[in-house]
Amino acid sequence: MSGQILDATLVAAPKQRNTNAEKADLRAGRVPEDWQDKPSKLSHKDCHARWTLKFTKAKRQDDGTMPSSDLAIPFCGYKSHVSIHRKYRFIRKWKTTDAAASDGARLRGGLLDKANTASSVWADTAYRSKANEDFMEKRGFVSKVHRKKPHLKPMPLHIQRSNAGKSVIRSRVEDVFADQKSRTGLFIRTVDITRATMRIGLANIVYNMRRILFLERLNARA
Repeated sequence: MSGQILDATLVAAPKQRNTNAEKADLRAGRVPEDWQDKPSKLSHKDCHARWTLKFTKAKRQDDGTMPSSDLAIPFCGYKSHVSIHRKYRFIRKWKTTDAAASDGARLRGGLLDKANTASSVWADTAYRSKANEDFMEKRGFVSKVHRKKPHLKPMPLHIQRSNAGKSVIRSRVEDVFADQKSRTGLFIRTVDITRATMRIGLANIVYNMRRILFLERLNARA
C-alpha cells in the first residue's frame, strides 16, 4: 500500500500589467531597462511569475449539448510540484516553479523520494517520457505512470484499462491540492519566486501537520 504519487497544481499570483517588450525581457531572464532605475516600481513587479494556459473540461450548455472542445483559460502565477506518500498522503518532496514550467522535467529534479518504503511511482501522462522512464529504471523505481494515446490512433483497450486502474490511486493527490486551496486559500500575494517558494512550502507544512492530527484522531477512534 506504499509508493509515491507525483503531480502539480497552479497557484495564482497577482496579474502583471506589462508591455510586450517588458514581457519579452522577462521571458529572456532580463530586467526591463525602464525598471532598473526605478527601484520603487521594480519592488512591485514580479519578474518570475509566468503566464500559461489552464485546461479545464467544458461544461454542459443550457440546452444540454456539450462543447466540442475543452476550455483553455489564461493563468498567471506559479506551480507547486509535490510527491506524496501513497497510503498516508503526506507531502514528502516538493518544488516551486513558474506556471509555464514543464511538469515532467521535475521528476528528474529531485522530486522522487528515495527513502520511500516502496518503489512504485504514480503520475499522469505529463510525466511519461523516455528520459523519465530510463531515470526511474536506473534508480530502482517502478513506473506506474499513465501511458499516452498513440499519435493519430485510437487508444488501445488494454491501455485504457491500465490507465483507469492507475487513476484510482493517482487521483489521491488531488485531495491534497483541494485541501490546500479550500482550507488555506493558497494564493501568492508576494513578489518573486523566493517568497512564492516560502509561501508554498509553509502551506505544505501546514497540510502535513493537519494530516498527522487527522490520522492520530482516526487511530484513537479505532
